[in-house]
Amino acid sequence: MAPTPNAMSVLDRVRREVERNALRARNGIRMAAGSTRPPVGQSPKEIMWRAGRTELWRYRSDHVRMSPPLLIVYSLFNRSYILDLRPGNSFVEHLLDAGFDVYLLDWGIPDERDATNRLEDYVDDYLPAVLERVRRVSESGLVNLLGYCFGGVLSLLYAAHHLDAPLRSLTTLTTPADFQRLGPLGDILGAIDIDTVLHVDGNVPPEVILQGFRSLRPTAEITQYVDLWERLWSDEYVAAYQAMTGWAAEQVPLPAGVARQLAQLVHENPMMTDRLVVGGDRVHLSAITVPFLHVLAKRDHIIPEASSAALIGLVGSPDKHELCLDAGHVGLLVGKTAARTTLPTIIDFLKERSEVLA
Repeated sequence: MAPTPNAMSVLDRVRREVERNALRARNGIRMAAGSTRPPVGQSPKEIMWRAGRTELWRYRSDHVRMSPPLLIVYSLFNRSYILDLRPGNSFVEHLLDAGFDVYLLDWGIPDERDATNRLEDYVDDYLPAVLERVRRVSESGLVNLLGYCFGGVLSLLYAAHHLDAPLRSLTTLTTPADFQRLGPLGDILGAIDIDTVLHVDGNVPPEVILQGFRSLRPTAEITQYVDLWERLWSDEYVAAYQAMTGWAAEQVPLPAGVARQLAQLVHENPMMTDRLVVGGDRVHLSAITVPFLHVLAKRDHIIPEASSAALIGLVGSPDKHELCLDAGHVGLLVGKTAARTTLPTIIDFLKERSEVLA
């Protein structure tokens, strides 16, 4: 007798599962051996400026169609290649394809020479020098500035303290404003005795930062392993998983001077009380008047929506916009939400405030 359609369907499912189990075994062995981690940060780039551990990168493009250039200011907490994770899943790649001249400020890996760094070192020294370099290289009078996470805080402080800054627009992503509504992260920053966790080099060591972030979602790794087993047969999923988890575990030291100021931001909440001081000067976010876009995520476990939602009301720009997405902290930049919503919105905002090159 010929097999019935139902029997054929069962046989197909069994055959498929046997094949997938073989692929799971192969990929599991490769992962255990550490031989399959995919390359990251592959978009070609050149170093245009360097100071200490900090570098300014310009991504190569033969199709720059938009002016002014775009400068991305990354966070101080981890590696910047999340913005250029893998070909086809790269924030930088999308911006290049849209015709922008893209620069990225990478803070590098701090060492003992950076232990006393304060916010002012980044806001009043590095950023002005970098913007001047970008203007000179691009032969442009203005720059579009985009800050991610704590890079958004640095960008805001720079714009508020340098009201004559050569900015065409300012975009911030997942950037806190109300530091007393940071949730678990704020509890950690507000309660920790910085001096008790410092490494001999004077910085907060990366393993302390990693454990702090892991404590925000204590069951996340278990869920990730379950998902990994379900999809371990897929080479594409495994590559994406390894790229993301590799980045998440690759924290960098945090200068003690900045760590102490972060604790102060949590205790005093100066953005919300309009008592923000940068370099000894009282500054006001309401004094920022350049076109402004803020993107925040509803499922952000690092910078909760409650902390970042206040920002749009604090910035004084008459031309200001907010985009709130059903995504996580990193999902805004990588994956389906980024490709479908975040990136098109940012690109449209920037294009409307840019000029097409002749």
